[in-house]
Amino acid sequence: MKLSDINIRDPFVLVENGTYYLYGTRAQNFGRNTGGFDVYLSKDLETWSDPLPVFDSASYGLNREVNWAPEVHKYKNNYFLFATFTQENGLRGTYALIADRPEGPFRPHSDGALTPDGWECLDGTLYVAKDGKPYLVFCHEHTQILNGKVCYVPLKDDLSAPAGEAVDLFLATDPYYMPSPVEGEHYVTDGPFLFRTKDGTLLMIWSTFPEGRYAQCVARSVSGEIQGPFEHLEPLITDDGGHGMIFRDGEKLMLTFHRPNVSLFERPVFCELTDLGDHVELRK
Repeated sequence: MKLSDINIRDPFVLVENGTYYLYGTRAQNFGRNTGGFDVYLSKDLETWSDPLPVFDSASYGLNREVNWAPEVHKYKNNYFLFATFTQENGLRGTYALIADRPEGPFRPHSDGALTPDGWECLDGTLYVAKDGKPYLVFCHEHTQILNGKVCYVPLKDDLSAPAGEAVDLFLATDPYYMPSPVEGEHYVTDGPFLFRTKDGTLLMIWSTFPEGRYAQCVARSVSGEIQGPFEHLEPLITDDGGHGMIFRDGEKLMLTFHRPNVSLFERPVFCELTDLGDHVELRK
């Protein structure tokens, strides 16, 4: 099948032994009660396999409501899938799953959500610091706190549980291009992903809605590590595209994100980036 035939949100690509593995949120009903996740395989980013199921959420009691934003990382010879599910208490949180292969099948690894108890959270992503310590970077949802936040929590070395308290990094309204917050209004943060440039600069891409349109935003760590602080750069995409991640296609640096942000019409998009050391740009 062609890329244009794939209807998913929140695309994530793992590159392994010359194969591209594309994961994402099943688009039906905005990713609610979809029963799990699939992977699509390709050798050229153009022609893809049919969807192959990698996780059956109903079998593990995790199809209560949302099945969102799967992303797969290879870590210490296993494959870990981080995804957002609705917990028994009705709040959303990010769980860790594990498998021996990128094709799965994945099974639960963490004992419940890795995100803090009592918080409404989504879109956890794995970040491994230069010293090898793992962190979960995630969003504290606007649905609970109005002005959404990007946060991190240190993880145990086996990624099975938190290893400390959550730390706030920035608010949805912190970037210079966002309006000042208005009492009672909601401001979204979603889709954080960490990338280190060729000169060691640590960037985070994430998404929100400046001027009401979905955008792929970028922030840069001043300290060069997850503790930040983060300064906000010019967004990469401002015309209704977001929740992206960055991967390498041989010598090329690629951004994938979904567009439009409309249920059942979402498609993964691929764009080439230029790594300029202290930031990245869309390749002209």
